[in-house]
Amino acid sequence: MGEREPGKPGLPPELDTEARSNAIYLTGRQWLGVGLFAVAMVLAGPTLWKNVEKLELEPDYRIPKDLSSDYWLFERFTQLAASRYETLVCGDSVVWGEYVTRQHTLSHYLNDLAGKERFANLGLDGAHPLALAGLLEFYSADARGKNIVLQCNPLWLSSPKADLRVEEGAQVNHTRLLPQLFAHIPSYPGLNRLIIRAREQISPRIGIVVEQRLAFSGWATHLQQVYFDQKDVPAWTLEHPYDNPIKPLTRGLPPADDVLRHEPISWTARGIKKQDYEWVDLETSLQWQAFRRAVELLQRRGNRVFVLVGPFNEHLLSQKNRNEYHRVERTIVSWLQVKKVPHLAPPPLVSELYADASHPLAAGYALLARQVFDSLSK
Repeated sequence: MGEREPGKPGLPPELDTEARSNAIYLTGRQWLGVGLFAVAMVLAGPTLWKNVEKLELEPDYRIPKDLSSDYWLFERFTQLAASRYETLVCGDSVVWGEYVTRQHTLSHYLNDLAGKERFANLGLDGAHPLALAGLLEFYSADARGKNIVLQCNPLWLSSPKADLRVEEGAQVNHTRLLPQLFAHIPSYPGLNRLIIRAREQISPRIGIVVEQRLAFSGWATHLQQVYFDQKDVPAWTLEHPYDNPIKPLTRGLPPADDVLRHEPISWTARGIKKQDYEWVDLETSLQWQAFRRAVELLQRRGNRVFVLVGPFNEHLLSQKNRNEYHRVERTIVSWLQVKKVPHLAPPPLVSELYADASHPLAAGYALLARQVFDSLSK
């Protein structure tokens, strides 16, 4: 018998896993080629993908609700909207239109009044001021110099929990938009606090910081969000072992969000009871500080900022609590006046035009749009 190759004694060469490796051996020149290809993908991949994945700006386009955490898509939408529209309307789900279709949002009725497509809907579901500040800082640079209607929703000031001051049990939206390293947010402490408390892994925070600043990382997250069920490719392939991972990429973006997600009825018909909110002190409010930073950031970028305070359903409050809300509203308006920021704090709509504490129904948006449009025209 012939002499066996080195390895485990008694095994034929084709089964000798120590003598034969699955590793790929590359020359120095080949490794250089691989490195250059990787660098090219990091630098050019996101831009090239925009030519493959078509984003059509239909009238009244808004980010699909299921992709509210796809900030790379939001940044791309902002870039296109800034090139086409005179004014971008930014805010949370009130701007987005939680209880209406995209044909009945604030931006839609503003366009109706203008007689042409002048206003783009950059609302994002759940975008509280701390998240909104991050969204504008990291993903809205292409809006530089544009007219901005920025919504200030007082609902985010209605309790310590909404203000993210509660350490346990707080539901924090859009954590990937918040400060990750050094922050004094009890509901989402910065990395400096995590090191001391050792309650969470550090590496995900570092990954978020990279995503906020590197287009390739945001693009990779976008592909996960849109095409791979919000999973990374290895996790997706484990659940779809026989599927071609290239095939999902051929689907393209989902269509513009046309879904009416809730029955269009008033808050009273919905059975919502009157509330007594625990309004926070604006001097120490985290959300109010973040909103002011957002305004100042836009001003530094040369944006012409107009702030819409509300709309807020005062009918839902008890009389005593309504007085406390007016104190909060006056403080907001006073700061805007001092900073000479054009603004509108509209009187409440009639009760039947609210779906809850802050979201109007379609007829409410139409009336609100008239007030905003008249204020912008002055």
